[in-house]
Order: sequence, then structure tokens, then C-alpha cells
Amino acid sequence: MKKGPIREWFDALLFAVIAATLIRWATFEAFTIPTPSMEGTLLVGDFLFVNKLNYGPRTPMTPLQVPLTHQKIWGTDIQSYLEWIKLPTFRLPGLGEIQRNDVVVFNYPNELDKPIDLKTYYVKRCVGLPGDTILIDNGEVIINNKNLTVPAGLQKRYFLETDKTINERIFRKYDIWEYTKVTGGYYVNTKEENANAIGNEAFVGNITLYKMDKSLTSGRVFPDGENYPWNTDFYGPLLIPYRGLEIEINKETISKFGSTIINYENIDNVRVEEDNLLIDNEIVTKYKFKQDYFFMMGDNRHNSEDSRFWGFVPYDHVLGEASFIWFSYNYQEDNLFKAIRWDRFLNIIK
Repeated sequence: MKKGPIREWFDALLFAVIAATLIRWATFEAFTIPTPSMEGTLLVGDFLFVNKLNYGPRTPMTPLQVPLTHQKIWGTDIQSYLEWIKLPTFRLPGLGEIQRNDVVVFNYPNELDKPIDLKTYYVKRCVGLPGDTILIDNGEVIINNKNLTVPAGLQKRYFLETDKTINERIFRKYDIWEYTKVTGGYYVNTKEENANAIGNEAFVGNITLYKMDKSLTSGRVFPDGENYPWNTDFYGPLLIPYRGLEIEINKETISKFGSTIINYENIDNVRVEEDNLLIDNEIVTKYKFKQDYFFMMGDNRHNSEDSRFWGFVPYDHVLGEASFIWFSYNYQEDNLFKAIRWDRFLNIIK
């Protein structure tokens, strides 16, 4: 029986949706940069593709979802999924493993009220692998007693001393987009070469690298600001858990790893009481981790919500590797043609 035009159109549309869904699930997915936490490497308004083949695609946990959506139906606040069915998630074999300094897209771990695959996407640089010990000393990231290779796009905060009001055009000239006027000058987040260049201007008295004092504590620092008074520039040392790592349960390990065990190890009946870990209402004296964990940081080191504040990224939260930029738009630019960052088209992310 010959199909009518409406049936042919419907079949074609259905095939396209199924094909797009499979491609999005197993190979590449589009992603937009909404915040400046990776600036220097990735800019607000960058559109990129996430490569899921490198680390292996995950099977979906929440199958009852409107195709080609994430959390919300397009242009609305209507939830795009139902939690009536939740499946165990598995990762298919990938082309490689997560490497130190990879730029990784993952589900934000702390959204504990959502299924893993529908938590908000974050993008950060992987600075610590499972089994690594991370230390940040005076702003320098040290992994296993060796200084981490600095990414080309690394940004830090500087204090620009001046008694003048600096025009936005001057900041743009030096590729500085984040600046805050304070008493005696400006705080700017930028690359070292940009800071040095604007520092040569006659109206700039001095420019110095901002660092938090070691005696200060970031209020929300991971794992516990009370027991570990660390901050963004002085942090650790902290061991990153790996699958098979067995720890003794005591006050120190509960403080460092208790929240990770409770929230991400997929144990149905687990809790902490004082300095004890209870699983199925039984006190355990040792615990062996079930999966690998990673430590992620933004390249915009003084303006990034990352593992320093909310902890490790579990392996089952990893979506894929940020691969390349396919489009970039500067929302702060009024001129449409100038707003398109032509020089960023098809840039490989490093």
C-alpha cells in the first residue's frame, strides 16, 4: 500500500529524530559556554562539540525524556523527563582514558536531587587523576610533588593600581573582559601577558598578582573548611580516590571522604554518625571505593566554581571531552558582525 505524503513526512521526521538522538548519545553533543570559569581557553558564547567517543558513551539512566532535550523542554521551564523508570548506567568502551589537562564536560555532582545524566553540564580542566595527590601552594598546582603544566589560556586575578577611571575600550584593547573597580584601582582577571601589557600604560601605577593569604579560609572549601582551612591559592594536600582504594575509617577520612562515599558510591543505606561510617546499619572500619574520581579546575583560577569548592567528580558523571569550537558569539558586542568571533571557528580545544 502506497504511503500518503503525511505518512511519508511523519516517517522521515521520526527517522531524523531517532538518528539525531543516537548520534547525540553515542558520538558528539553540542554545548554552550555560559560562564567565564574557563576564560582564556573557552569564552562565554563559545559553542563547542563534546566528544563522547574518547571516554566511551554512557547508557542513559532516565529513558522517559523528550528527545534532544536536557532538563527542560526548549524555551520553557517544563521538566523534560519523568523519573518513573531509572536504569543502571554503564559506559561503553572508549578510544582512550581521561588524561591530565584534558578539558572535560561532566554533570555537576552536587545536584543530588536530579538523575546523574540530567544534572547540569559543567566544563573544567582535569588537573588531578584517580590516585593523584593535589596540592596548591601559593597559587601553583602541584600534582604528586611536581608542578602541573600551565595551560596556554590560564587566567589569574591582578590588582591594577590607578587613580583614573579606565574606559571599557582600553580593557578591550588588552583583551580584558572581567574587571571590577575598587578603591585605588581595579581587579582584573586576565592572562599574564595581558596584565603585563596594560601595566605599561602611563596611567597604571603598578600591577600585582592577587593571591589569597594562607591564613584566610574560603567559606565553602572542600572537604571541610573547619577542619581543613584551605583556600583557592593554598589547598591540600588531598588524595583523589580511585577504584579499589581502601581507607581506614576514622575522623580524618570521614572528614575528607565521607560526603563522597554517601553521595556518589551508590550505596542504598549509608550514613555517618559522629566519626563512624554505617552501611546497612553496621559500623564499618574500612571502606573500598567503587569508582574513580577526578579533580577539576577552571582555567580562570580566581573566578571558577570547581573541585576546590564542591569536591571530586565521579567517573560516572563524566560526559566527554570538549573537542572543538564550531561557533563563537560575543554577547557584549552590539555590532552583529563584530560580535561573531570569526577567529575561533573550528578551533581545537587544548
